[in-house]
Amino acid sequence: MTRSILAGLLAGALWGLVFVLPRLIPAFSSTEVTLGRYSVYGLIAVFACLSSWRSHRAAFTPALLGQALWLGLLGNVLYFTLLVFAVRWAGTGLTGLIIGTIPIWVMLLGRPKHLSFVAIVPGLLCTLAGLWLMHGAVAGQQAGSQFNAGVLCALAALLCWTAYAIFNARFLQRQPALSNVVWTNALGLATLLGTLPLFLLSEPGFLQRLNSSQGLAFIAISLAMGGGASWLATWLWNRASQTLPTSLTGQLIVSETLFALAYGYAYEQRWPGGMEWLAVALFVLGISLSIRAHR
Repeated sequence: MTRSILAGLLAGALWGLVFVLPRLIPAFSSTEVTLGRYSVYGLIAVFACLSSWRSHRAAFTPALLGQALWLGLLGNVLYFTLLVFAVRWAGTGLTGLIIGTIPIWVMLLGRPKHLSFVAIVPGLLCTLAGLWLMHGAVAGQQAGSQFNAGVLCALAALLCWTAYAIFNARFLQRQPALSNVVWTNALGLATLLGTLPLFLLSEPGFLQRLNSSQGLAFIAISLAMGGGASWLATWLWNRASQTLPTSLTGQLIVSETLFALAYGYAYEQRWPGGMEWLAVALFVLGISLSIRAHR
């Protein structure tokens, strides 16, 4: 259980990068950032499948690939595209706040029958209090012309990943013999197929921008997000989802918000304010109380 919890927390640390890295390459559209990330993830999955095809080919059934296709589209392509728009239009803080409510929905919808609702109330209340305080810290943010659209994108991303977390965990728990590497690569292949239509939505001059001053940064960030925040983070999250209750993995998603906030403060070169520090403390306390309840 300890190893699975650490795997979930490390996945959150890698996922937190995607709240900041797209801001480093404003010359590229949100669609192009999604293409860069998931093209790398898909290519890693292709090479991994080729290298282990003899031992794993029997696992790649039509049913497995079909499940991977719709979950890859939901939890990767659609979620991340919406997230990039939200980060750019509504900012990292507010987007992280909205996405940070995922643990609440996953915990409520995925609570195992043997675990009483009373047992998870303390961790749930700490999470809610942390979110409320963080909302107060960013409430003074000035709304731009695209601010409302960014909030809507963040809410839509919230719905996508909540559904993904629940359905992915249920599928893995029904397949205890399924190799984590096989499932991670299957999601990568499915995600690569899901990104193909996005090439039609890329803005003119994409190749010219690759040769610009931000071209090298775009490639480096795509490699970091595709290899670290996608393939490796997916492998780690599947490791946690296969052995931990859904309500506990939902609470571990809070770590993504914590890391996203930390990276955001580093990017903005500032320390959190008093309310923000208190919110972070409540997030951490919520995780600790939830782990204790599940033990």
